[in-house]
Amino acid sequence: MAWAASLGENKEENSPRALYLNQCAVCHGEKMAGSPPAIPSLVGIGNRMSAADLATRIKSGKGRMPGFSNLKDDQLSGLISFLMRGEDNERVSAGPEPSLMKYHFTGYRRFLDPEGYPAIAPPWGTLNAINLNTGEYVWKIPIGGYPELTAKGLKDTGSENYGGPVVTAGGLLFIGATNFDKKFRAFDKDTGALLWETTLPFSGNATPITYEVDKRQFVVIAAGGGKDLKSKSGGVYVAFALKAPDKDKKPR
Repeated sequence: MAWAASLGENKEENSPRALYLNQCAVCHGEKMAGSPPAIPSLVGIGNRMSAADLATRIKSGKGRMPGFSNLKDDQLSGLISFLMRGEDNERVSAGPEPSLMKYHFTGYRRFLDPEGYPAIAPPWGTLNAINLNTGEYVWKIPIGGYPELTAKGLKDTGSENYGGPVVTAGGLLFIGATNFDKKFRAFDKDTGALLWETTLPFSGNATPITYEVDKRQFVVIAAGGGKDLKSKSGGVYVAFALKAPDKDKKPR
């Protein structure tokens, strides 16, 4: 997945906006739009959070967001005012922390075509097997897809994926990860051949686990979705039992 990035010049050294650009824009973007759902938009944040809650979030952080305990009280107050009301007429005191850089990062932007698909040639996501002794690819296959493109006959486009695979002792590779088709798949780890697939209630953007109970092996994946803004998200764990293998065959 290609992303576009650029730098903007910091022209106002001590304004709340300059403080935002220096401390917050690297994730939430120059215009506070973020990159939902991973990085939320801050537009209209005053309608969703109180000033006190916002202050706690900035100082302590949450999830992927770090805390900014380095901000002085007047800097924090000016930043909260800017975030909640867009006011940029309050000055904050200059000081050694945080030092304002000459440039700021304008935010994360996916490189997409006018229809919203990656603006690069497919495949847009692959599953790869690498020989660790030589560093060479053993096999590489597209993984994932867009249901609306698949319905039009555009298969094997691959898609953006989040989540790794788990490999069983019998040579089965299980992986969810795909953002849009909600599939959970099993491959032959030696050849990359697709052996089985099913559709999850939500995208399995997680790495599955495998375990054994009473000599019966299970594979479980967390299916929560959240990466595809066109689909609902949820929070379920889906478990599958591996069928006992026939003689000279791999488990399935």
